[in-house]
Amino acid sequence: MRILIADRTHEILPQRLREAGFEVSVEPDHDYESLLRAAQGCVGLVVRSKVDIDSAFIDRVPSLRCIGRVGAGMETIDVDYAEAHGVRCLNSPEGNRDAVGEHAVGLLLSLFNHIARADAEVRQGKWQREANRGLEVGGKTVGIIGYGNMGQAFAKRLSGFGCRVIFYDKYLDNLDNLDNLDNLEILEKLENLERVSLEKLQAEADVVSFHVPLTEETRHYLDAAFIEAMAKPFYLLNTARGAVVDTEALVGGLESGKVKGAALDVLEYENMKADGLGEVPECVRYLQRSPLTVLTPHVAGWTVESKYKLAAVLADKMIEVLK
Repeated sequence: MRILIADRTHEILPQRLREAGFEVSVEPDHDYESLLRAAQGCVGLVVRSKVDIDSAFIDRVPSLRCIGRVGAGMETIDVDYAEAHGVRCLNSPEGNRDAVGEHAVGLLLSLFNHIARADAEVRQGKWQREANRGLEVGGKTVGIIGYGNMGQAFAKRLSGFGCRVIFYDKYLDNLDNLDNLDNLEILEKLENLERVSLEKLQAEADVVSFHVPLTEETRHYLDAAFIEAMAKPFYLLNTARGAVVDTEALVGGLESGKVKGAALDVLEYENMKADGLGEVPECVRYLQRSPLTVLTPHVAGWTVESKYKLAAVLADKMIEVLK
């Protein structure tokens, strides 16, 4: 009963797995071929985003019963193929939803109050108060697209700001109204929260925040047509995946004024395998230069606390499946 952890994660993960009786190897520095060799005979495999776990990989490791992901995104794993062949695929979004929710609030406040720009100006000896007059979150309508772990955590934190929160999620069942929240992770009934259609969200939102996984359906979810469909100029937050936003379309929206500002923790041209930006096209350089943007390096879910919780949650899930 061997498990290979091909990731740098909190020590609680191998510790709990060993306490449960598994033989655990921690080998984070693998490419596809070396990981394939190392995984032979393993019943469990923990990976991040640096190596794609495709159908060929799954076929060539017949002992596998479980693939774990320390985090939320599963786009580098062929989940459908794995599950169809008896390999459970597990992730741990419960571990960093609080971190993402807090970071999204921080991005929103930074946009509304020009915090990053004002900080840079003061460091240059500039003291521009009127130019940095901010907005209050209270009274605004924040539209959340994707109401899973991350979207719910963001909504919960917004509840104290006096704003109206609306959300759209086509995959949530039994939520035509909010009288029954038994199937949600966050059970509190939040004030000023309303489930809406995408069309109503686009008609009423002052802020749009994305909390969806990256799939073929969500790739370039925000494109030129989406921006055009927004009734009001709006602010954009993205703590999901970079490719959810069409960067060229976003630049066009910023130039036209239809997008009033954008705070992005993820970028379309981010190289997740190399953990960096890689080659930067002009549209990304525009975002880097713009005073209307706030950019962070895919750290919304990266806190001291979430590193522990992500690993602990995944350990518990893997033990339940494999035992």
